[in-house]
Amino acid sequence: MKAFISIKYHADHRNRERIEAISSALEEGGYQTVCIVRDVEKWGRVQLSPDALMTRTFEEIDSSDLVVIDLTEKGVGVGIEAGYAHAIGIPVVVIARKGADISKTLQGISHAVYWYEGWDELRELVKGDGAGAGKSGPERANRRSN
Repeated sequence: MKAFISIKYHADHRNRERIEAISSALEEGGYQTVCIVRDVEKWGRVQLSPDALMTRTFEEIDSSDLVVIDLTEKGVGVGIEAGYAHAIGIPVVVIARKGADISKTLQGISHAVYWYEGWDELRELVKGDGAGAGKSGPERANRRSN
């Protein structure tokens, strides 16, 4: 199973630790992961035109079984990726640190929304039910499914 990780882009990669923690948690749950800034742009070593970047992003989403949206920080690209995945029928799962603002629109297209405080809690959520992608597991109070 492949999970596409969507997260706000920062040119200085200040959220690299978050990307790696999300990826690690998903990989522990049995997913292969892809994140554009890490795997395609190689942390800034590879530059793509905006058109090439979005084409490659959509290709990666097309080949994924699940799109995991980290909405701890909002970003336009994150919304585009979520909407695209939903439009082509790929489950969208939203994760965010407790207290983050998740729009009702994004909640409306999400298979599940998970709130977490730290990486350990995130790992347990992912291991507990496969990031909400339809695998069985314990119900959690901080999960909302459609």
